[in-house]
Amino acid sequence: MSGILVIAEHRRGEVRPVTLELVGAAQSARRVPEERVAVAVLGAEPERSVPSVSVAGVDEVLTVKLAAGEFDPDAYEAAMRALIEARKPSLVLLPHSIDSFGYAAAVAAKSNHGFATDVFRFGYQEGALVATRGGYGQKVNIEVDFPAREVVILALRAGVFKPPEARASPSVTSFAAPPARARLVSRSFIEASAADDVDMTTAEFILAIGRGIGEQANVERFRELAEAVGAVLGCSRPIADAGWLPKSRQIGQSGKTASACKLYVAMGISGAIQHLAGMKHVSTIVAVNADSGASIFTVAKYGIVGDIFEIADALHSHFAS
Repeated sequence: MSGILVIAEHRRGEVRPVTLELVGAAQSARRVPEERVAVAVLGAEPERSVPSVSVAGVDEVLTVKLAAGEFDPDAYEAAMRALIEARKPSLVLLPHSIDSFGYAAAVAAKSNHGFATDVFRFGYQEGALVATRGGYGQKVNIEVDFPAREVVILALRAGVFKPPEARASPSVTSFAAPPARARLVSRSFIEASAADDVDMTTAEFILAIGRGIGEQANVERFRELAEAVGAVLGCSRPIADAGWLPKSRQIGQSGKTASACKLYVAMGISGAIQHLAGMKHVSTIVAVNADSGASIFTVAKYGIVGDIFEIADALHSHFAS
């Protein structure tokens, strides 16, 4: 087992800066000068990103064509497992990001690889890889080792490792990705989706509801509010799973990505990482939740700690008058 594999991350066709930071980290992780570094670019048009990742320290760029135009964690998982199986790297580097949360842990668990997230330092001690990450709310540093693991996957913290500045001309290889696993869809889901033709990916103003609304009878209350303020009504996964709103209105990792959304009002949504994955493009997030410790407040630009029903009634009265 040898070599280092870097998984590139991009947004709307542009390689994110953290990808080049991973290349810089890979250079410092070489145990011998001959150890090769390959960068894998996954996407509908991966060849477009080849120039962006052709920097010093990259020996090869792997273009992996995927069917989906948007990020699909299932497709990334299948492709990454195939890449590791075919290339047999000893170390895989990817960003500590919302995207990687959707597939990296699954790859490590299913294939029994070593795995650590939020890594800001790593190196070899007596031939064994040791990674350092924060713990207990970044109050302490924790060293993690990976005994008997032939492959180790590290999700690296952004803004820590220095990206290379020089350009290079690595070889380019096309890698055939296996199909992502099929998702079973019930007839009731298909019928609900057909009846509800809203496209959440094009909505510029979304009012989303979560578990905090309590019961199905309250959905109509927030539907009326969304109409009054000119928003598209969306939801988190618990609402869609319960059948209170069609699956097509779900925002999150297993739902839709609010790609065009400029204003996102989250009411009664705790802010699970799976839901945040669907909000990563939103510039302005307003959170309303009775729990001041809800995770949603960590990403919100504006936050209101209060009763969502009182806030909803006040908004409806203002806009409906």
